Amino acid sequence: MKIVATYDFNGGKAAVQNKYAAEFVQIQSVIAAIDASLYKTKESTEKTMMGKMLFSPMELNKAFKREFAKSENGGWSNHKVLCDYSYGEYTQDYIKSQNSRDQPFRDMDFVKPNTKLGIEVQFGKYAFMVYNVCAKMTIFSNMGVIDTGIEIVPVKNFADEMSTGVSYFEQFAWDLQHRGTSDIDIPVLILGIDA
Repeated sequence: MKIVATYDFNGGKAAVQNKYAAEFVQIQSVIAAIDASLYKTKESTEKTMMGKMLFSPMELNKAFKREFAKSENGGWSNHKVLCDYSYGEYTQDYIKSQNSRDQPFRDMDFVKPNTKLGIEVQFGKYAFMVYNVCAKMTIFSNMGVIDTGIEIVPVKNFADEMSTGVSYFEQFAWDLQHRGTSDIDIPVLILGIDA
């Protein structure tokens, strides 16, 4: 795959160039090492694309995980934070269930040891892209885990070869441009990739 577009959110490009130039070279190597054609494995059952072979977002995510984990690429790993949902108040007449299946958590797809650069790879719905940049990265910054982010997303050409509903770089960049920045936003470089 290759990087075909970038969007500088809140000084993300300069932050990456000035603080994480070596890590950015690793990120470029990871992206270039993934042969997207190997992951065009999902047969569409959607009415408008019945039987068409599409890229599998799940398989693409696994490929990113494998490549980022390699020591020659920096040994990036997932960073998980367990959550204690004790904030807010229930109404007096509500009885909270005591049965919890799993410990809730938040995670950052990739953080390289001894850096404060966080990476999210997103081949999903639009809301997840916005959440990653405008909420999750801010939360992880407030916790001292990261100070800069990179969001890797497909460009429209690539997203059109996935299931309907997968968002894309052009839409995301337009919305971020028109949203503007807030004093709580961290620097994020958005990378648009294609197969």
